[in-house]
Amino acid sequence: MFGFGVGCGEGVGEAAGREWLDGKGLGTEAELRGEQAESTQRAAAPAARNLTPLDTTILGGVRLRGGPWEMEIQPERGGRIISLRLGGNELLDQGIGVDDPNALGFVAAGARGWDEMVPTVDAARYPGPGPYEGVELPDHGEAWRLPWTVTGDGTMECSGRVLPWKLERRIVLGASVRLEYLYTNLGDTPLYGYWCAHPLFRYEVDMNVQVGGDVPRPETGKSRKVFLRRGSVDLARLAWGSGLAVELTWDKTLTPYVGVWVCNGDLGGYHHIAIEPATGGGDRPHLAVPPPLLAPGEELAWWLEVKDSR
Repeated sequence: MFGFGVGCGEGVGEAAGREWLDGKGLGTEAELRGEQAESTQRAAAPAARNLTPLDTTILGGVRLRGGPWEMEIQPERGGRIISLRLGGNELLDQGIGVDDPNALGFVAAGARGWDEMVPTVDAARYPGPGPYEGVELPDHGEAWRLPWTVTGDGTMECSGRVLPWKLERRIVLGASVRLEYLYTNLGDTPLYGYWCAHPLFRYEVDMNVQVGGDVPRPETGKSRKVFLRRGSVDLARLAWGSGLAVELTWDKTLTPYVGVWVCNGDLGGYHHIAIEPATGGGDRPHLAVPPPLLAPGEELAWWLEVKDSR
């Protein structure tokens, strides 16, 4: 477990703080780019088993501030980051007004903000061999649909019900936004440690996108996803017409698979772009491009950072 969080101190900035407030999958077309398996849309699958009891310590929102950044998170809604602001300007897509926490599908529930995809993106069967072979993994995984437990300032965790995993996430806001992750196999047999970032940034047709490879540019009313060559990219830059710009960085030895998803008015009218580093390829735990296979109790750590690039 992470033993620290956002607070006052060096690198955080005098404005840093926190505030407790009471209170069918993305992609109709996927294109292969590099050494990854094909990604296809599937119907959502229901969770099959209850493995761990879950609770959340916060109902409502958690707000974090540091440097030029502001963030709001909803722990009870999958730990979703619903707002990320740079200098008061919103970076994340705020959706089209759909918000149904009881929906089985990710889009039907409302696709906005930043979610963590564990243990899959596509609805798929868990690969074998092993006791979980054939287990149905739901659309866009479990983490986005489960309550998260707040364990400290900027730190929260979630545990799986379909598979025995735990994901801890620590967020620090300062000169940049740093997200640190720790994945643990809670089971008694080996488990693939699949995770994929799912930040839905605002999309503009004429925005500048630099990601070291092809950028999908779907026509109006369409969406498209491409995968970049394994281990080829560790940086992406997004720049909007207003002059707002951010740079995303990650360690390509830890999260070597990267997808780029763009929705230009598809799926009911969404306009967003996602840069998606992942521990495994093909939008699911796939034996051709597998994530690390973790022994019982084994942990996997990685990070992602968002920087001001104005």
